[in-house]
Amino acid sequence: MSAAAAARKRGRSASGAGAGAGAGKRRRKSQADSAGEKGKSKGGGKMNEEISSDSESESLAPRRTEEEEEEELEETAQEKKLRLAKLYLEQLRQQEEEKAEAQAFEEDQVAGRLKEDVLEQRGRLQKSVAKEIQAPAPADIQVLRGHQLSITCVVITPDDSAIFSAAKDCTIIKWSVESRRKLHVIPRAKKGVEGQPPGHGSHILCMAISSDGKYLASGDRSKLIFIWEAQSCRHLYTFTGHRDAVSGLAFRRGTHQLYSTSHDRSVKVWNVAENSYVETLFGHQDAVAALDALSRECCVTAGGRDGTVRVWKIPEESQLVFYGHQGSIDSIQLINEEHMVSGADDGSVALWGLSKKRPLALQREAHGLRGEPGLEQPFWVSSVAALLNTDLVATGSHSSRVRLWQCGEGFRRLDPLCDIPLVGFINSLKFSTSGDFLVAGVGQEHRLGRWWRIKEARNSVCIIPLRRAPRPPTAGS
Repeated sequence: MSAAAAARKRGRSASGAGAGAGAGKRRRKSQADSAGEKGKSKGGGKMNEEISSDSESESLAPRRTEEEEEEELEETAQEKKLRLAKLYLEQLRQQEEEKAEAQAFEEDQVAGRLKEDVLEQRGRLQKSVAKEIQAPAPADIQVLRGHQLSITCVVITPDDSAIFSAAKDCTIIKWSVESRRKLHVIPRAKKGVEGQPPGHGSHILCMAISSDGKYLASGDRSKLIFIWEAQSCRHLYTFTGHRDAVSGLAFRRGTHQLYSTSHDRSVKVWNVAENSYVETLFGHQDAVAALDALSRECCVTAGGRDGTVRVWKIPEESQLVFYGHQGSIDSIQLINEEHMVSGADDGSVALWGLSKKRPLALQREAHGLRGEPGLEQPFWVSSVAALLNTDLVATGSHSSRVRLWQCGEGFRRLDPLCDIPLVGFINSLKFSTSGDFLVAGVGQEHRLGRWWRIKEARNSVCIIPLRRAPRPPTAGS
């Protein structure tokens, strides 16, 4: 065989093998396609769609991450600096806004305090607290028993920790506000007994305590004023000079200057720290029943049967005379440096301003009427009290209740708030410095005489809690 014939024979055999291999591939592909069609027909189209969706999401997810990374990589250094600078400026702006808000709030508070200080210095401050007071339940009233006869006067220490009470039994008791127990008793001094500790030998009618809580003063029917160390109840001095019963005492706030008044119709000034007498002022036409004072160098007196209230200007040795009540004015207290409240046995309560000689407000029959029909008489107002620099006033009588009042705007109205049941003569009332409680001195008899006797009353000191209703939330809080 020739070489050409052999080459043609090899080419044919190679092409035949390739054709066979291609035919085999075509057969396997057709078998795979037919197997796929069979699987598709058996598995259903839904499963294939879900598989397709999962595979697409898996393939797309990393692409998004890569895109984000590419964007971050594409941010230049200058753009990054700009972005961070904007964030820093935004933070500074927010901090400045917060600081400005805090400063404005603080300035408002300071302005409010300064305004209150100015009003207080001018004697016109009137904080509104009366509407918040809730009447206590009778079970909440604490009753302290220790005196044998009617309580005539009570005072509270400036820190509200203790109460001093005095009575017709000539004793003084110091009570703890927290424990409601006796801390000290100053007994009655018996006449003709030598070597006994100093004490009163007759009815104690009035007491006063200095604004720093250092000195306690007490006055009695024997014309004497005793000065005590308030902390230890140790006797320090005895002031003599009045020619009749001492009926009123008051310390000038922030000092140890003491004012006293008496049934001898005079007002005397003393310096307790130096144990000295200063001067005497005259003007009332009848026995003076009560006295009060605050920071200014002046005092106010209730003139009893002469029907006047008087303001005494000590440096000028002058006085202002006020008229308004029809009966004997037995009690008086300053609300602030420019306003005061008084009570009389004609049943009336009056609010006064020092710029007018007539009452700004006059509430007649403040505690109602007593007696048979056609013969009714008003209950005497035997005591008054005011929470300093507020609109809250309390009055006492023998009408079996203490009544709380709200002073209207400008002290031109007196509105009743609530009644607190308390049987007996309410001979003395005092608000605590904080305004959290009111102390009442209760007796079977009036502090100045024995016109009636209420047998069912208990001679006691009553602590009346004054709870305040929560204020409604303000807008935005």
